[in-house]
Amino acid sequence: MGLFDVVGSLLGGQNAGGQQQNVLAAVTEFVNNQPGGLQGLIQQFESQGAGGLIRSWIGTGANQAVSPGTLQSVVGSGALSELAGKLGVSPEQASGLLAQILPHVVDHATPGGEVPQTGQIDTGNVLESIGKAGGLGSLVEGWLGKQEG
Repeated sequence: MGLFDVVGSLLGGQNAGGQQQNVLAAVTEFVNNQPGGLQGLIQQFESQGAGGLIRSWIGTGANQAVSPGTLQSVVGSGALSELAGKLGVSPEQASGLLAQILPHVVDHATPGGEVPQTGQIDTGNVLESIGKAGGLGSLVEGWLGKQEG
């Protein structure tokens, strides 16, 4: 089962391809809506002692994993609830999904380790880059497996 199918089943939609794009668009919008965009999100991670974590996503090495709890501490429950509302899932599900997807969105939005000067992520470029990299199907499938187990 690919990412389109998994996201579609997770969100209860029939149009899985559209659901994947909606989820990735919601995550990029989530970043862009942080005060200061990606730059602001980096500062939030640093102020919560998780700067090395987000820097691993920006850098050219391996992405470090982030826990849903760390995300809640960094961005706050209000931001996660807003994302959950947009995705039509519970805040806990949104936090788990964001923990799986956000590192890859930030990674693909910062090619060569460069943060966009505007601090804003281009959704179209991220979708194209993730598509070329093989999508996020296994990540979402892994997340779903953890939720069911």
